Amino acid sequence: MLTNRQLFLRHLGQTSSAPMLLEIVRAEGVFMYGPAGEKYIDLISGVSVSNTGHSHKKVIEAVKTQVDSYMHLMVYGEIIQSPQVKYAEALAAILPNGLNSCYFVNSGSEAVEGALKLAKRFTGRSRIISFKNSYHGSTHGALSIQGSELYRNAFRPLLPDTFQIGFNDESSLSAIDSHTACVIIEPVQGEAGVIYPENDFLKKIRTRCSENGALLIFDEIQTGFGRTGFMFAMEQFGVVPDIILLAKALGGGMPLGAFISSAEIMSALVSNPQLGHITTFGGHPVCCAAGLASLNVIIEENLVGSCHEKSTLFKKLLIHPLIKEVRGEGLLLAVQLPDNEYVQFVISHAPDFGLILDYFLFCNDAFRIAPPLIISEEEIILACSKLGKLLDSAMENVKR
Repeated sequence: MLTNRQLFLRHLGQTSSAPMLLEIVRAEGVFMYGPAGEKYIDLISGVSVSNTGHSHKKVIEAVKTQVDSYMHLMVYGEIIQSPQVKYAEALAAILPNGLNSCYFVNSGSEAVEGALKLAKRFTGRSRIISFKNSYHGSTHGALSIQGSELYRNAFRPLLPDTFQIGFNDESSLSAIDSHTACVIIEPVQGEAGVIYPENDFLKKIRTRCSENGALLIFDEIQTGFGRTGFMFAMEQFGVVPDIILLAKALGGGMPLGAFISSAEIMSALVSNPQLGHITTFGGHPVCCAAGLASLNVIIEENLVGSCHEKSTLFKKLLIHPLIKEVRGEGLLLAVQLPDNEYVQFVISHAPDFGLILDYFLFCNDAFRIAPPLIISEEEIILACSKLGKLLDSAMENVKR
């Protein structure tokens, strides 16, 4: 009989020549468990998904309650479904006033696709500006605006009339002109290695967009729901976009995405043509129930407020000769090592030390720390102790 590992490699489409190949049978809180009782501290949260941890009782209860009522009923937007309505209302309550009309989809990439269509439809323009080293997903439209030629070139031709400019490069903002439909940007660049805007860069983009009638889109798919120590990263910069994109933690562990704008802008999808954007499973009632329960946990347990203290503790404890810098705020941190060889060793050997770590797509000399926001002080101390031993092993074994 074939093992699950063998079946995984035989029957599941592969995206890497060297997958982690860890089998997980249970996950709870910040821990994952293997079939033989192996225990791992999850320091990446499924890439910023499990903000309230694995198997939170309130999220699980919400899922079970909704399953007992109904699951899929009809394509999106035709039938009033309470979980969608309640969650959209809750999101509007924590977002700025102009962001009050929510279109639920299934994923972050779909949120990007919907937002690009909305911007083109509302403005009547086609030009899209994004940023080097940005990440917005892997579907064709999202890939067209992704900030890495390495991932784009093999799939050309892509969406036309798309241009990339430099993050924190004020001189490039002249590209935003009367031909621009939208500018899409991560308020904090995630896959670039947690890069923050400088010198009011986001405010200057906001001004250029407003002056030229272009829509500003914030991709908060990775940074939303407390990840950077604010409910949304944009709050710390005092800038409100025309459209915000959410996914990952939005679903509380279930697949869910959204693009959110004003009712005026969103109405562009209603006519010419009618059904300007369509999804079958977007805003699935079980996913919305899970997401709302997770949001309530974040608020009730003050996970955003406690994020700063936990970040400070990580930075205090992450002292090692190999660590050149710990970059970021909240619980989205980049740990900079001397080079990629060390990073590869650390990530590949992390499970041997009871840890789950991950790369950044566009920063090969740092690894990511983004644990569930529920992580305790004791768990942070334990994780950093294990990280220290892992880094010691890297010093001993990486050939210089």
